[in-house]
Formats: sequence, structure tokens, C-alpha cells
Amino acid sequence: MSERKVLNKYYPPDFDPSKLPRAKRSKTRQFTIRLMAPCNMRCKTCGEYIYKGKKFNARKEDVEGETYLGMQIYRFYIKCTKCLREITFKTDPANADYELEHGAIRNFESIRLAEKQAKEEASKLAEEEALNPMKLLENRTRDSRQEMAAIEALEDIKELNARHADIQIEQMLAQKQEEEKQYALMKKQMEEEEDEAEIRKAFGKPLVTKNEDDDEDSGDGDDNDQTIEDKTEEILPLSINSTKPKTTISFAAASNAKKQTTAATAKNSLGLVVKKKPTTAVANIAPKPSGALSSLVSSYDNDDDEDSS
Repeated sequence: MSERKVLNKYYPPDFDPSKLPRAKRSKTRQFTIRLMAPCNMRCKTCGEYIYKGKKFNARKEDVEGETYLGMQIYRFYIKCTKCLREITFKTDPANADYELEHGAIRNFESIRLAEKQAKEEASKLAEEEALNPMKLLENRTRDSRQEMAAIEALEDIKELNARHADIQIEQMLAQKQEEEKQYALMKKQMEEEEDEAEIRKAFGKPLVTKNEDDDEDSGDGDDNDQTIEDKTEEILPLSINSTKPKTTISFAAASNAKKQTTAATAKNSLGLVVKKKPTTAVANIAPKPSGALSSLVSSYDNDDDEDSS
């Protein structure tokens, strides 16, 4: 049984392909192809925008009498998607682009034309300089002057910006650190003044602190006692006849207070040392009578002696 789909066909031995009839076709005939819009364009009839890459079923034909360096130029026919107006464009091998003929206008055509004109002017100028050495020298002199003027203007702008914006990060950081140090020092001084004010309010006199040099110089107990006595504040009794002992408040350090006599000592949270000293007899500190009073007393004693005799 033979196959249903045959790829090879039978050719008889007497087959002559030159004897086959051929249809005569014109060289300018059109072909239907599938293509995409080569650029952004707008229809002149309805104003519909056709974007680059939109697919169309187009007709293709050869342009008669137009070639570029032996390459054939082709023309394409498409229809607008809205009004079905026919739009034609052809290839442009010279610029590696496409050229719209009629039915639509190309978007951004002005930019394309400006670029094209700039290229033409540049090529024309290069050709003129190649043929005329004096023109080349003039153009170079003009370019050098323009460059010098641009450099001077740029330097002026840089100097002006540096004058208005003279900011250094290191200087700002140093200034910030200096301000922080001054603030810390001022805060410490204020705290010390507040502490001294509290001490004055509590004891009537500022707290006397002992220097470290005094601790090094003091070698024996007598010197320490003398230093402690110099830095103590005595609270005198209210009346002379009072028999209560005196109370002495010492503001010396607690370590120096331990070297005092074996009297009872007490310490509080501020490091104050309180010690009691016995006072002398009231008779010893009794006030002596004045001269007139003593003479009166002696005369009174003499009268008593005479009466008794």
C-alpha cells in the first residue's frame, strides 16, 4: 500500500522542463507582504497616529529608474487604520532610512531635518577648509579665541561660587567640638556654684577642701591636728554660764579625722566630722570686777572690821 503523503513525484524519462509553458509577468508587478511601520507617522486625512512597529499587509513594488549604487529602491503601500487612506513610502539607502511620499507626515521631522542640515554644513565646511588653507587658519584663530573666552568665563564663575560658598567641613566640625567643650565647662561651673550655694545655705560658710599637697607634706600627727584645727569651724555657746561642752564641726576628709583623739566621732553622708571638747570651769572664765567696784568692796570690808573691833 502506498503512502498517503508523497514528497517525491514521478518524472518520466522524456520529461523536458524547457517545454513547460510559462506565464509572462511584468517586472514592475506588486507583491503582498507583511511589514511593520518604519517610523512614527500621522495621517493627513483623519489625523490618526500610527506608531513605529505597527503591522500592516502592504503591497511592494520596484521603483522604476531609481537606484543607489546599484541597489534597487522599493515602494510600499499601506492603509490608515481609521480612514483607510492609502499611505506610500519608499526606501532610502543613502541615509539608511525610509522616506514618506504622500498620505502621511512623519513625526519629529523637524529634528531629523535639523540633524541632516547640520551634517551637510559640517561636510561643506570641511571641504572648504581642505581647499582653502587661509580659511582653515581663520577658523582655527576664531576657535582659539572662543575657547579662551569660555575658559575665562568659567574661572570667573568658579571664583564667584567659591566666594559665596566658602564652607569647609573640617572647620565646621572643629567649631562644633569647641562649642560642645565650652558648654560642658560652663555646665560644670554652674553645678559647682549650685553646690557651693547649698553648702553656704546649710552651714553659713563655704566648704573648705584640703589639697593633695597638704596630705603629702603632713608627716606626723601634730601637723595633721594643726591642719584640722585650722580648717574647723567652732560653734560658740550662747551664754558664758552654760556648762554644755563646745561643739566643733570639721570639714576635713574622713581619713584625716581618724587621727584625732579618741573622742566620739560621727560621720554623715557629706563626710562631716563632729567632735566635742570639754570647757574650763565657769569660775576660771568669770569676769573680773571693775576698779570702782573693787574699791567700794574694799572700803566696805574695812568698815566691817572696825565695827567688829
